[in-house]
Amino acid sequence: MAEFMTGMKRTDYCGDLRIGDVGREVTVCGWVQRCRDLGQLIFIDLRDRTGIVQLAFNDKTDKEIFDKAFSCRSEFVLAAKGVVCERSSKNSDIPTGDIEVVVSDMRVLSKAQTPPFEIVDDTNTNEELRLKYRYLDLRRRPLLNNLMMRSKIAKVARDYFHDNGFVEIETPMMIKSTPEGARDYLVPSRVHHGKFYALPQSPQMYKQLLMIAGFDRYIQLARCFRDEDLRADRQPEFTQIDLEMSFVDVEDILEMNEGFIQRLFKEVLNVDVELPLPRLTYKDAMERYGSDKPDTRFGMEICDISELVKNCGFGVFTSAIENGGSVRAIVAKDAAKTLTRKEIDKLTEYVKGIGAKGLAFVRWVDDEPTCAFAKFLGEGELDAILNKVGAQKGDVVLIVADKNKVTLPVLGALRLKVAKQLDIIPDGFNFLWITEFPFFEYDEDTDSWLAMHHPFTMPMDECIQYLDTDPGKVTAKAYDLVLNGTELSSGSIRITDYELQQKMFQALGLSDEEIEAKFGFLVEAYKYGAAPHGGMGIGLDRLAMIMTGNDSLRDVTAFPKVQNASELMSGAPNVVDEEQLQELSISIIPEKKEN
Repeated sequence: MAEFMTGMKRTDYCGDLRIGDVGREVTVCGWVQRCRDLGQLIFIDLRDRTGIVQLAFNDKTDKEIFDKAFSCRSEFVLAAKGVVCERSSKNSDIPTGDIEVVVSDMRVLSKAQTPPFEIVDDTNTNEELRLKYRYLDLRRRPLLNNLMMRSKIAKVARDYFHDNGFVEIETPMMIKSTPEGARDYLVPSRVHHGKFYALPQSPQMYKQLLMIAGFDRYIQLARCFRDEDLRADRQPEFTQIDLEMSFVDVEDILEMNEGFIQRLFKEVLNVDVELPLPRLTYKDAMERYGSDKPDTRFGMEICDISELVKNCGFGVFTSAIENGGSVRAIVAKDAAKTLTRKEIDKLTEYVKGIGAKGLAFVRWVDDEPTCAFAKFLGEGELDAILNKVGAQKGDVVLIVADKNKVTLPVLGALRLKVAKQLDIIPDGFNFLWITEFPFFEYDEDTDSWLAMHHPFTMPMDECIQYLDTDPGKVTAKAYDLVLNGTELSSGSIRITDYELQQKMFQALGLSDEEIEAKFGFLVEAYKYGAAPHGGMGIGLDRLAMIMTGNDSLRDVTAFPKVQNASELMSGAPNVVDEEQLQELSISIIPEKKEN
């Protein structure tokens, strides 16, 4: 049974004690990391969220206290009082390694069973077991530090935007279901029979309404929910630093957020971010990197060689060009020894798996390059290709031919894969604004144009004339912030003109009835004087993931979901009893079993 902390209130955190505290009487509390019994001496490493301090028990220690120390085991919870003394054998590996607390009194506040895995920084325990016992996993220093840094990021965000005149306002968690790009999580209403709330995919319409209401600058650390397939940088529930500003243009919003990024990285990581951040248009990003969220820490840019090969004898190239596509290449510098023919065959299978028909290559190992399609080329054509792409002896040229919607993203993905294989991506933080997104993207499945961002995004003034006649020419006042190949945020200037908004809805194929049903309350608000405004949402989880040097959102989320959107520790989601379902007028249809 735990002993009460009478007279044992904590005075200091374990990791805060230093050589300057020698001679002070302190009380520390925490978990036992390990015990060392040396006969007449017992040492206990006591851990809390700030670090570890060594507790010392010797032949001068009261026998009852000494016996308690002897009985302690890993993960027992203790309160210990004693005098800070200089250690005779110091430990340079920990900040408290110059001192120890010579204990005069101690309480065992809670005993612990042997944990299912050892609580150590470096662990080989499989992730599934650690997620089942997440509260134990969170005791490990790497995860604890990740969440502490996440907390700092949130604090800097609030401080920065409050300092710049933003008002923090909470928007509803149960809202009307509206199309946002992913599936909604639905919440049935007991009171309103047969009707549902949706959990917000973002506070988009509410923050626009706050601008119409006159708050001018809004900020919220907003919880968002999307029912979509998971991956390393995606969770079904996430947090974004959500903001909106009135009476501004694109430059005002980018400048405000650049100031936040600069302050954040300086305060949290002591890293200087040079402003202004570089920019690329969407078109240039796709042409050069094959991605609207390119990692610019390394080169290997895409090169268009269509003009050089349009009349060559290689049908794969010429047919792609004749069908309105292109032939493009990337060069892996000094990669000929690593990218053997066997490895190139693997890369060929990889690009086929993501939409390409195949992969042509030139591998330059010896004095003469090996070219997979050399027999189809005329005199001097191979040299022209090598000169165009800047290839030299020791390099490998990788080429894809198809329509641009295939060629560019395939080479973009291949560029990343090869860079990781060659281990040429340097450390650091490369920020990039992507601007001038297309307003529409064509969906071949539905034979219709869809909004690339959302239907409230303002088109470029000079593009409005093409809304009815040529939607593919319309670009948006939209922008994304990218860090090391990860999209951190997305934003835009919003439409506030009632007639233009109606026109945009119509361009998206929405009837008046659909407009009213889905967006009626927002469109109605435009009629009462809407200030011009725009904003963005910065992914707090992704930002924390990159700043802590991790590859998965699970490492910066306290209680994450796994790939099937379940939470292993609590067992969510789970069944509910029949009475609850009846109250909501819900019946469960059994899943059909496949034969």
